[in-house]
Amino acid sequence: MYDQSSSESSELWPNTERSSWRHGMSTSTVEIEVPFAQEVTVTDEALGVELSDGRSIAAPLGWYPRLVHATPSERSNWKLIGKGEGIHWPDLDEDISVEGLIAGKPSGESQTSFANWLKQRPHPTSFSG
Repeated sequence: MYDQSSSESSELWPNTERSSWRHGMSTSTVEIEVPFAQEVTVTDEALGVELSDGRSIAAPLGWYPRLVHATPSERSNWKLIGKGEGIHWPDLDEDISVEGLIAGKPSGESQTSFANWLKQRPHPTSFSG
C-alpha cells in the first residue's frame, strides 16, 4: 500500500490536494481532444484510419462483422460524419466512431441484430470462369 504521508505523493500528484487523502479520493477531469478521421482504408484484414493529428490507426476487420461481409464496393463507399468524428457506410448501415477506434472498442452490435441484417442482404452472385 502507498504511504499517504510520503513526500513522494506531492511529486507524483502535484495537483492533488493533500486533504483529499483524508476526506476521500477526489477526481479530476482531464479533457482529451479526439482527433478527426481524414482518410479510411478497408482491406480484407483491417480497417485503417488516418487521423488529423498525424497518427494512423488500424483495427482488425473481424471487429466489424458488417465490414467483413461487405463487398469491396460496399467497403469503399464510406463518408465521414460529424466533421470526421465518425465513419458511415451507407450501403451497410454501419457507423464507427474515431473515439471508439482509439479506445479499441469492437462493434457493439448484438448477434441478433447482426443475424437479422445478414438475412436481409442479397446473396452474392457466383461467377464461374
